[in-house]
Amino acid sequence: MAATVYCKDQPFLAKIVENRLLNKPGSTKETRHLVIDLAGSGLHYTTGDSLAVFPSNRPAEVTEILERLHATGDELVSPSMLKLGEPITLREALATRLALAKPTRRALDFLVTKVTDAGGQSRLAGLLAPDAKEVLAAFLEQREFVDLLAEFPSARITPQEFVDQLRKLMPRLYSVASSGTAYPDEAHLTLAVVRYNTNGRDRAGVCSTYLADRAPIGAPVVPVFVSPSHFGPPADGARDCIMVGPGTGIAPFRGFMQERAVTGATGRNWLFFGDQRRGTDFLYDDEWNRYLERGQLTRLDTAFSRDQLQKIYVQDRMRENAGELWSWLRDGAYFYVCGDAKRMAKDVDAALLAIVAEQGGFAPAEAANYVKGLKKEGRYQRDVY
Repeated sequence: MAATVYCKDQPFLAKIVENRLLNKPGSTKETRHLVIDLAGSGLHYTTGDSLAVFPSNRPAEVTEILERLHATGDELVSPSMLKLGEPITLREALATRLALAKPTRRALDFLVTKVTDAGGQSRLAGLLAPDAKEVLAAFLEQREFVDLLAEFPSARITPQEFVDQLRKLMPRLYSVASSGTAYPDEAHLTLAVVRYNTNGRDRAGVCSTYLADRAPIGAPVVPVFVSPSHFGPPADGARDCIMVGPGTGIAPFRGFMQERAVTGATGRNWLFFGDQRRGTDFLYDDEWNRYLERGQLTRLDTAFSRDQLQKIYVQDRMRENAGELWSWLRDGAYFYVCGDAKRMAKDVDAALLAIVAEQGGFAPAEAANYVKGLKKEGRYQRDVY
């Protein structure tokens, strides 16, 4: 009998065997270290790959939606976007198959046909008016589908109609924070747990709180599969690595260091790490210090933005060490960035361009071409989200 090949369409039910808080008391953040047991799955990851996780929605939110739909949860539905062979129960659809956040204008276009009270109809008409785009965007930004049911209680919506307004609940990808060579039967994750408040309601990141709060330790209930990446340490262990990973962007570089240590790579390693406060948010600080003591981590430059009046970030540390950074690049080092795509990665890219121009004596266009060349050679890699 052929072994099961686990993938997106047939994920492996893995166990969480470790779940610990990385931040110290007093931190404003909640970052967790998770160990996912992959033993017996046949799943293998290469250092730098991602682990994809299918989450479940919060039971309390599912229950409230059922109550507001006046449904039991046993009703059979066939959400069109799931392309199922057979109907499933409404409760299953809401719990594990469909996303309950981020309603769109399409949902309000539907809702206006179902609301029966004049006040609700007037309010929706105002939101959907051609000149109300900014108001509509602000309204939707603050709400999830449960809010729409709560705020327009006169709407008469069937379970099938409701699920047809929702999108598929997609897997979330997390950069693996371990080496596939060092830990062939485990995948370590560095998880930022998302909690916030909008429209007077406490919200939660669907997957981060599923892993942090709701998935029990030691039970094979977490659906996962490996998502391959082109992001990884140099195949040539003699090459140097410059790694820039603030916050949870540190995750793959923990895997890089494990990989380079276990394989006996001789290239130098330079890590730039940043977060809010050294005393509470220096993720894996004991591990980095051990690598430094052993000479496996050549340089560690940190940027803790809230430890002084003027905020300092990883790109500032890069600029402070421009000469040496350029020397490493000139000697063939690989340059890696992991973390926030919206701001950090752009700021790091701008700092790299400026350093190349200044230290290499290049005009701006020449510096841009140099950086493009690094990307083409695979020496400038980004894992940003």
